[in-house]
Amino acid sequence: MTSERGPSTGDPTLRRRIEPWEFYISYDPKELCKETCLLYEIKWGMSWKIWRSSGKNTTNHVEVNFIEKFTSERRFHSSISCSITWFLSWSPCWECSQAIREFLSQHPGVTLVIYVARLFQHMDQQNRQGLRDLVNSGVTIQIMRASEYYYCWRNFVNYPPGEEAHWPRHPPLWMMLYALELHCIILGLPPCLKISRRRQNRLTFFRLHLQNCHYQMIPPHILLAAGLIQPSVTWR
Repeated sequence: MTSERGPSTGDPTLRRRIEPWEFYISYDPKELCKETCLLYEIKWGMSWKIWRSSGKNTTNHVEVNFIEKFTSERRFHSSISCSITWFLSWSPCWECSQAIREFLSQHPGVTLVIYVARLFQHMDQQNRQGLRDLVNSGVTIQIMRASEYYYCWRNFVNYPPGEEAHWPRHPPLWMMLYALELHCIILGLPPCLKISRRRQNRLTFFRLHLQNCHYQMIPPHILLAAGLIQPSVTWR
């Protein structure tokens, strides 16, 4: 059942919501746009209230902008807990990963969960190491799935009246390919996903090149979801 009104006019997050076209372009897995968009929410301690807003790149990357804004506006005791969730259109580069780690080391009461729509220059070894360092520092990093797209649409997008159920449904395979490559990064394996773009027809191509180490170390359920192995059958 869909809403006939769209987000409530009394919704305090309304002025901080992005437009549907921004969400479509920024978070489409096949659109390799240059701009990075961040949708974020902050929850303090045991409070049920959640602060939501968004950000984009300026002279700094959006992750650094968030950290600078957060630390300049908030003064809190280290014993106070704070949970932050990011929905990023691109994963952090190695420099942003380093800045995030420094931020978290200075604020031990903060936990961070990051969902990403795409992996930024994932063939670059510094970027790969940066993501591994984040995970080793306790940061949770996951590829956005359908449930995250729906959640962002409902809570961060100024969708039109009656369009509550019309959130973008991208092919699950694209998400699984990115998830596969993220596992390679976290496990320290060579890249298995290559992405290219043809300018003439603006088509994005995903190609896989798996080695024996990928099949040996990547969890079977990830390989199965990507169609790279067949489910086992037990005969009686």
